[in-house]
Amino acid sequence: MIIGVPREIKTLEFRVGLVPDAVSELVRFGHQVLVETHAGDGISVDDEEYQRAGAEIMMTAKEIFSAADMIIKVKEPQQGEVKMLRPGQILFTYLHLAADEILTRELQQSGAICIAYETITDTQGHLPLLQPMSEVAGRMSVQVGAHCLEKEAGGSGILLGGVPGVPAAQVVVLGGGTVGTNAIRMAVGMESQITVIDRSIARLRELDDMFGSRIQTVYSTTDTIARAVAKADLVIGAVLIPGAAAPRLVTRPMLRSMRRGSALVDVAIDQGGCFDTSRPTTHAHPTYIEEGVVHYCVTNMPGAVPRTSTFALNNATQPFVIALANKGWKAAMSENLHLRRGLNVCNGTLTNEGVAAAFGKTATDPSELLAA
Repeated sequence: MIIGVPREIKTLEFRVGLVPDAVSELVRFGHQVLVETHAGDGISVDDEEYQRAGAEIMMTAKEIFSAADMIIKVKEPQQGEVKMLRPGQILFTYLHLAADEILTRELQQSGAICIAYETITDTQGHLPLLQPMSEVAGRMSVQVGAHCLEKEAGGSGILLGGVPGVPAAQVVVLGGGTVGTNAIRMAVGMESQITVIDRSIARLRELDDMFGSRIQTVYSTTDTIARAVAKADLVIGAVLIPGAAAPRLVTRPMLRSMRRGSALVDVAIDQGGCFDTSRPTTHAHPTYIEEGVVHYCVTNMPGAVPRTSTFALNNATQPFVIALANKGWKAAMSENLHLRRGLNVCNGTLTNEGVAAAFGKTATDPSELLAA
């Protein structure tokens, strides 16, 4: 199979779909790997290193899209990239389609086989390709939130950990999954006062066992969220419904109850966001102020630490990339239910229930397409 790795073009996105070690593995299996020139510059990997791994360096993304049977990316295809996709071509990347009806429609029109990292599962029901980026984003959420609270960034001028004689900041984490747990870990290290809200008593019990008296656990209801948000200096949105749009948990009236200069970090923004006032931002312009609250809603947070993020992501994606390359998408998905759940769009058809439901449509069972 010919596998293409274009340079990412989303604003200030420096991650890359394959690292040289992954290229070497694919070449050993007899595959041809095409990498766009300078694709690895953002992670301090130059073209020569890719060539030593066995890749061919191409000058343009157009050459790669034209020649490749499978495109490996990090972020969803941007304007111009979608138009280069062709029927039957495999696209393997993060998609987050439930938050983007236009992109979903364009991918349907392309006729490509679109497989989303974020909906592939494992035997424990986890999301193994989303997990490493959730770990990064969760840890980053506290450090960027701390910056948002600084006066220069429009914040109230509060230090997360406080100092002797001055209380630490109140941090509220909405969701106790991978993002939330990693956010808690960082907030605990910075000695802030932490409340985590989740609708799973079992998960709250696990977090209580993990962090003990250093956090307060609260069962999620509209009223408990409203009370916690009103007291918070920093709110981190860490909720996730796999493949589906994020629930809007914090309303505009709730934000109005917060002290002026408070901050929120919406890690769920890739799936539409969990605050009424959230809208996507970029690393070039990461924040805005609404209702007196600093909003950080960058849709590719791990892109700020691309080397760590790229190597962590490749550790997770490599087995699936090799399976798709060695067997083809139909055989690989027929053998692996968890990979099959990554199929979002296939030959113009929506195949993920969460994505289809977001637009009031019905998904086609991937098994029907595999049998065709």
